[in-house]
Amino acid sequence: MHLTFSSDIECSISERTISGKIAPYDGEIGQTSAGRVIFEKGSIEIPDNPKPKLLLEHDAKKPIGRMISYRQDDTGIFATFRISNTTRGNDALIEASEQLRSGLSVGVEVIDGKREGNVYRVLKSSMLETSLVQAAAFKSAEVLSVAASEDDAAKEITTQNESEAVVEDTTNAVAVAPEVEAPAVEASRPTVTAPIYAKPRLEFTKAKYLENTLRAKFLGDEDAAMYVRAADNETSTAPGMIPTRQLTEIVNPLSNADRGVIDAISRGTLPDAGMSFEIPKITAVPTVDQINENQTVTESQLTASYITVSVKPFKGRSITTVELIERSSPTFFDELVRQMEFAYAKDTDSFVATAIQAAGTLNATAKANSATGLLEYIASGAAAVYTASLGFARNLLVTPDQWANIMSYNDSGRPIYNAAQPQNAGGVVSPQSLRGSVAGLDLYVSRNFTGSGGDGTADYSMAVINPESYTWYESPRFQLRTNVNSDGTVDLGYYGFGALATKVAAGANWFNKS
Repeated sequence: MHLTFSSDIECSISERTISGKIAPYDGEIGQTSAGRVIFEKGSIEIPDNPKPKLLLEHDAKKPIGRMISYRQDDTGIFATFRISNTTRGNDALIEASEQLRSGLSVGVEVIDGKREGNVYRVLKSSMLETSLVQAAAFKSAEVLSVAASEDDAAKEITTQNESEAVVEDTTNAVAVAPEVEAPAVEASRPTVTAPIYAKPRLEFTKAKYLENTLRAKFLGDEDAAMYVRAADNETSTAPGMIPTRQLTEIVNPLSNADRGVIDAISRGTLPDAGMSFEIPKITAVPTVDQINENQTVTESQLTASYITVSVKPFKGRSITTVELIERSSPTFFDELVRQMEFAYAKDTDSFVATAIQAAGTLNATAKANSATGLLEYIASGAAAVYTASLGFARNLLVTPDQWANIMSYNDSGRPIYNAAQPQNAGGVVSPQSLRGSVAGLDLYVSRNFTGSGGDGTADYSMAVINPESYTWYESPRFQLRTNVNSDGTVDLGYYGFGALATKVAAGANWFNKS
């Protein structure tokens, strides 16, 4: 529940400050937009950062200042706000000093509370914002001072940063609340007397909604504003008046940034120029033999060749329109870039999986797709990798189906690869992680890895890998290029460069079983 409640203020024109009691703790009942409310002592928490803004009539588009200090005692919370040197800020100081706007309205998000008769008692809440309003909801909270000499204000603004300004006021020591998006309930409107759970008994029609909107906006009619807020909360009886809200949360079951295949091999930085590069590779080494006295020593030498690694571009293109860019929220751009990143990750991971499969050695020995067969394959695959590369296999790459298969392996019902007892533990494979441990190897799961070359359906392929045998070299993940066309469409091109170096082909040992 989100409450706002207001109190009268004090305005100091000479110092451009507005002060007042923003919340009572002494059992005083206030009329808020959610009904009659009492705040327990210490029930309002004021976050430390950032410093809360002072708004005009709860309009987030009309900030006029910031809180600079506050204090709490047994009677409530007192706060002081510095007013910005803007036209709206100057107007607010004048209106406050002449008691045209004489209330401070504080918005809180209720975390805990209870109803006692027709009064709601707040036990715990978090401060969201404060506003300068026309009338106060709590009788005891009044504007205590206004300060705003134009000459002094201009001098202050040019000599110190507003966020660093210090006001000599005996009332406080400040902390601040972050702005929180929540269903707004404004309590600067003391005309709301219905309990929190009661629905207003009003007739909602489009004509009346339009009339009251105009009266509230242009004539300042409080009853009309009350009607509009009630209609906005009554979606069932006011169809067509309430816009369909769209959350910033996005559901995406189609793509992500996982690159299990690339994670299972070694990584390197792509050279800054050229579409290919070379890596020296030893092709022959000196030999040592047992040679008897006066016998000729066998000649040998060190020789090397070069592995030529081709740099591959990975490109994508998204087409949008000028209208969509101009009229979209920042969320659209965040998600567009994120989806481009996901597409790039999927394509590069699939490329590496295909290349390693083509270069690696197939383990053709038939083995049962069981716990015993898994251990037999890992043992033979690890030995083959060591023989070929003189390096140890450290990683096990599997398809999602084989991942599920390994999790199902059990010893008379007791799981083997997520066992809690050492007697039964063969590693750790969890349904909550694509990383794990199987028979001494680090487990990697990739949906882009399909040993049979198909779409991965019912594919139980695996690969035992010495990560040093294959290295993925990559530029920055991707770069963006834009072009506005004459028809109003916008091309968003994104691309990056990567190269896979196959240093020892037999450093990967495959087991394809579908």
